[in-house]
Amino acid sequence: MRLKILRQKIFDKIANMKSSSILLALSALGLSLSLNAKGQETPTRWHITGDGAIVWDVTPGQAHTDDIEMTGKKVSVIVTYGVDTNAALKLSEFVIFPTFQTVPQDTRSHIAENFGADADPRVVLNRGDPAMDVVQSFRQKGIMEIKGRMESKKQAVAWTRTIFPSPDKPAVIELISLTNVSPTAVTVEVEDTSKIVRTSPARGLDGSYVMSSRVLDPGERSLGPGGGTTFAMVFSARNASNPDVAIDPEAEFQARANLVESYLDKLQLETPDKVLNTMFAFAKIRTTESIILTKGGLMHAPGGGRYYAAIWANDQGEYGPPFFPFLGDATGNGAASNAFRLFATYMNPDYKPIPSSIVAEGATYWNGAGDRGDMAMLAYGASRYSLASGDKALAKREWPLIQWCLEYCRRKVDNNGVVESDADELENRFPSGRANLCTSCLYYDALNSAVCLGRDLGAPQSQLDDYSNEATAVRAAIENYFGHDVDGFHTYRYFDKSVPSVNKRALARFAHYENEPDKLRAWICIPLTVGIFDRKDGTIDALFSANLWTPDGLATEEGDKVFWDRSTLYALRGVFAAGDTEKALKYLQYYSTRRLLGEHVPYAVEAYPEGNQSHLAAESALYCRIYTEGLFGIRPTGFRTFDCTPHLPKEWPTTALNHIRAFGGDFNLVVSRAGDNLNVQIFEGGQLRKSYKTPDGGTVAVDLGG
Repeated sequence: MRLKILRQKIFDKIANMKSSSILLALSALGLSLSLNAKGQETPTRWHITGDGAIVWDVTPGQAHTDDIEMTGKKVSVIVTYGVDTNAALKLSEFVIFPTFQTVPQDTRSHIAENFGADADPRVVLNRGDPAMDVVQSFRQKGIMEIKGRMESKKQAVAWTRTIFPSPDKPAVIELISLTNVSPTAVTVEVEDTSKIVRTSPARGLDGSYVMSSRVLDPGERSLGPGGGTTFAMVFSARNASNPDVAIDPEAEFQARANLVESYLDKLQLETPDKVLNTMFAFAKIRTTESIILTKGGLMHAPGGGRYYAAIWANDQGEYGPPFFPFLGDATGNGAASNAFRLFATYMNPDYKPIPSSIVAEGATYWNGAGDRGDMAMLAYGASRYSLASGDKALAKREWPLIQWCLEYCRRKVDNNGVVESDADELENRFPSGRANLCTSCLYYDALNSAVCLGRDLGAPQSQLDDYSNEATAVRAAIENYFGHDVDGFHTYRYFDKSVPSVNKRALARFAHYENEPDKLRAWICIPLTVGIFDRKDGTIDALFSANLWTPDGLATEEGDKVFWDRSTLYALRGVFAAGDTEKALKYLQYYSTRRLLGEHVPYAVEAYPEGNQSHLAAESALYCRIYTEGLFGIRPTGFRTFDCTPHLPKEWPTTALNHIRAFGGDFNLVVSRAGDNLNVQIFEGGQLRKSYKTPDGGTVAVDLGG
């Protein structure tokens, strides 16, 4: 934790240096420099390989530590890794077992354990400690791979440590492979080391649990020149009355590798920019792997060491589901459907709010911030998901929840025509007043989607007219109530300070706020993501001004160092959608380079300082949506139809999204330049199915059924 905070301070300082000073500082840290088209500078420690992995080649004398999360259906692991100044390995695994529940059941009622030096077996070379043992490189592509070398008395062994979660068991596997690179035989040994933790029977929902690390088949082995061997470590959990989980290490490795490749094969992004292509591929891995199989069904887990076997209306309602149909992964779509099923169980005739979060495998719920605009989130996510799925039967199941949530929001519309809520998705970390911009924009978008969805479901025209009229009224109210000049920018205020919050906790915490001037907020970007461009120029200028933009993207509020990647990801999507393609691309390239190849890699993060930049899964879905909804401008309008408003950067002759599995199909969308216009082509099964020509920034209506 201290190392990460120090690292952040160093990079904040570097961000304010002149270029010449930056180069000297980076050299001392073992970093290179990447410039985007705007001239923004971001340090890069990693590089992309030919097979789409990223690699950090270790330079002795330069210490660095980072972490990455990987998840399976029954386990998640946060691997903290790095080197000291002698290039010696620093490694620990924080392993979370989401389905081993404790009591009382709540958001974090699962067991977890940190396996560090106390669990790491000693590797012996020629029956003694090696005289030298150094790390040479780290590699990531859904599996962590660390390479190094140890030597003793002129004999050397190359080693590889490969770490990954089991796809379907409560276990993490670490393979320790040793290869003799000496001209004579050597003996190697991985000692029989274990760590065992037994929990109290009184604390476990199902009695006592055992968490352990163990070496499979430890001991001494002889290796001839060029010979190799592999040992395996297993970090696992079980009920105390059950035997250890049976593990076939090679089979588990192959299963994980196949799973990662299955994600990479789906929905492939093709652009001239290798960094963007690679980060998109990595984002697919993170958002789709993080799905836990619970007693309550498949649950898309935020992660971060804290949030598992549970769902939230923002992460698992608003952020992830609109993306999953595009990927076409059955587990991702299943988790989205299950989330809406679980939320729907809380519908009631009195229109009391659905809880913000359903936790502990569905056994209970959390609603600590009151109504955060959750019903607008659910209506927004469920309607977009249903349309993009192309599945009428699925949409019929979601339709009652969507209608209920829209009616709830309608009843919360105040005299100004905007939607009241107790808080927003930041849960009173920052003030949001009695009505905030985000909730009303989500409601507006959900109404528009509901019109399209209801039409394909055969809903009464009178109901669709009501939704359409309500959307028109809400859009006008957003402009009249939130439209505001802030710090000289023709943009939006996030809420009206003169109107007290309905949340007593928020009132007490932010009582002083009404005496301060209006402040820009990151979430002024959200109108751009729902097709409201009335104030796009002022809003874009404000987002990328020194008031809000930081080395890590958007500050939540001007003048504050807190950032949440989700708002930056929304903003980048919105700026593309608004048609400022070149500016959006510059900042997307900068952000992607920093997150994929910089100091904390390779995924979008949650927040800082809270969570210390955890690799939460739904943020990676938001990254992918920059492309599906921003760059390619896909807006679902029916089970087999969508509007496409592509935004092709000037320096790109073409770009493509291949194997889009939304709208009941499997097709490629190719956008290319044709003079002053753009060609939009749809390919299915290798055959050209549809072809359109549109001005740059124009919209074409695509019908896959015709």
